[in-house]
Amino acid sequence: MKHPNPECQRKQEEILKNLPQKEREMQARSFRFANAAYIYHQEAGKELSEEKLKVYYEEWLHGLPAHIATTMKEKGIDYCRNAMPFTRYVNERNDRGFRDWMKEHLSEEDYRYYIEECR
Repeated sequence: MKHPNPECQRKQEEILKNLPQKEREMQARSFRFANAAYIYHQEAGKELSEEKLKVYYEEWLHGLPAHIATTMKEKGIDYCRNAMPFTRYVNERNDRGFRDWMKEHLSEEDYRYYIEECR
């Protein structure tokens, strides 16, 4: 999976081009994993109303340990809407689990590697 930002795509391609051949596939796979994860988190809440996002934010805060909830509440929803723990909560709350996302957006071979080697 390619990164959605053309500049990041270009940089990744440049890195791969300059690596020794034996390291390219492993680095390319890492990029595909990271790109899929990035898109998963970026899509969290895009289709939700601001009101629904606030409801999820309050639910999420109540599920956190007290000291973390206090910090995240101080940071506010605008900060947290881009924080990976919150974006994962939003996605999972909308039946978009991370593992299923990866399975759907990676090749069969990459997904198998992800499950066997990265978990």
